[in-house]
Amino acid sequence: MNKIFLNYLLKNFLKTFLIFVFVFYCFGVILTLFEEIEFFKNMEVSIFIPLMLTSIFIPSMIVKILPFIIFLSSMWFMMRIRNNRDLLTLKVFGFSNLKIFLVLAITSFLIGCLILLFVNPITSSMSKFYEKTKSDYSRDIDHLVTFNKNGLWIKENLKSGQRIITAAKPEGQNLIDLTIFHINENSILEEKIISKEANIESNTWILKDVVIFNPVKGVLEKRIFEEYRIVSIYNFEKINSLFKNFDTMSFIDLIINYKRLLNNGYNKPFLNQSLHSMLSMPFFLFLMTSLAAILTMNTLKRSDNIKYIIIGLLVCVVIFYFKDLSLALGQTNRIPLILSVWAPVIALSFFTAIGVIQINEK
Repeated sequence: MNKIFLNYLLKNFLKTFLIFVFVFYCFGVILTLFEEIEFFKNMEVSIFIPLMLTSIFIPSMIVKILPFIIFLSSMWFMMRIRNNRDLLTLKVFGFSNLKIFLVLAITSFLIGCLILLFVNPITSSMSKFYEKTKSDYSRDIDHLVTFNKNGLWIKENLKSGQRIITAAKPEGQNLIDLTIFHINENSILEEKIISKEANIESNTWILKDVVIFNPVKGVLEKRIFEEYRIVSIYNFEKINSLFKNFDTMSFIDLIINYKRLLNNGYNKPFLNQSLHSMLSMPFFLFLMTSLAAILTMNTLKRSDNIKYIIIGLLVCVVIFYFKDLSLALGQTNRIPLILSVWAPVIALSFFTAIGVIQINEK
C-alpha cells in the first residue's frame, strides 16, 4: 500500500513540475521572440531563424530559474493534495508531514543532480550555437568581441571605417601580443599596429613596445614607439563583463577543463562563481521544496489558492533579490565570492530546519 501512495506522490509531483516547466518555456518563447525579431528586422532572413534561436535560448534560462519553478510547482502540488483531501488520506495510511516532505524534497534534489549531469551539457551546447549564430549575424551590424583558441578578437565600427584587434590572451588588466588593423570604408588597410602589451583599464589603451606600419605609395612605412595610446569603446570592465555569462560552459566542462580555461585567460573568481552556483543548485531545489512544504502543509483546512500564489510570488521575489545582493557583495569583495554563492543556501537551511520541525508536529 505504501508503494502505491509513494508512486502517486512521485508521479503527480513530477507531472506538476513538468507542466510548470512547459508553461515557463511558453512564456519565455513569447517574450524572447519579440527581441529576436527586433534584432533580425533589417536582415533578409526567414521567421524560422528568430524562432529557432528563441527555442534554443530558453532552455538555459529555464535552468537558471529552476529553483523558482520547483518552488511554485511544489506549492501548487501540495495545495492541490491538501484541498482535495489526498493529504488527509496519506496521513491516515501512515504518511506524516515529514515523510511527504522528504519524498518531495529528495526528489527535487535528484532532479537537480540529473540536470547538472545530463541536461546542463545539452543546454550549454545550445547556448554555444546561439552565441555563435548571433555573432555571425552581428558582424555586419554591430561591434563584436569573441574569444576562441586563436585568442581574443575585437571589432569596432569607427566613423571612418573599422578597427580589428587581436590579442594572444588577456592577463589581468592587460592584453598580450596585440595586433591592430585600421581599415577604411573601402576595406583598405590604413594602419597596422603591433604591440607586446596593452593596459586596457580605461577606454584609453596604453600600448607598450609599439611598431606601427603605414602604407605610403605602396611601401610600408615603419615607426617605433615605447608607448602609444588609442581610444576604444572597450575597457577591461566591459570586456570582462562579456565573459561573465557562463551559459556556454557545462558543469562537466568546468570540472574537466578548469585549468585549461584559466590558462586561456578566463577570470578565476567568475569560474569559481559559476562552478559553485551549479554545485549549489540541487541543494537550492531541495530547500525551495522545503519552503513550499512549510507554507502549505501547516494545516489540513482548505484555503484560497490565490492567497498562496501571491505569497509564493512574494517569496520568490525576496529570495531572488537576496541571491542578487549576496552575489553583488561577493563580486565587490565585501564577502568571499564562494560564500556569496552559498549564503542563500545556508540562510534557507536554517529557516527551513525550524519550519520542518513545526510542520512535523502537526
